[in-house]
Amino acid sequence: MLRAFLALLAGLATMVLLVLVVTALLTRFAPGWAGEPRKPRAGYIFVNLGYSFLAAAAGGYVSAWAAVANPLVYVLTLSIIVLVLAALSALQSRGKQPIAYQLALVAVSPLGVIAGGLVRLQVMGIL
Repeated sequence: MLRAFLALLAGLATMVLLVLVVTALLTRFAPGWAGEPRKPRAGYIFVNLGYSFLAAAAGGYVSAWAAVANPLVYVLTLSIIVLVLAALSALQSRGKQPIAYQLALVAVSPLGVIAGGLVRLQVMGIL
């Protein structure tokens, strides 16, 4: 049970750490590039969705790697956790950002987790 929790925690921590690092780098080296919070620039939206997807994929990969057995179960569980957290974040940010951007973030993260987990399964020879 502890190993399962740690596999999920490792995947989630990987995602959060990568997003924090890239966001900090963008803020530091391109502070005005994002635009206003209520109206982010299109380029920023696409870059943010891209690195969020890649961070989620890394988290899914790490979770599948850390899983003792049934890595797909861990990946699917992490994707559900990420979906719930992203939906809660979108609800909290309601009215502060464009709705299409919020919905895209809710969709991109769980898909990234699944993609990363599938890559790990392919590396393992399961797929």
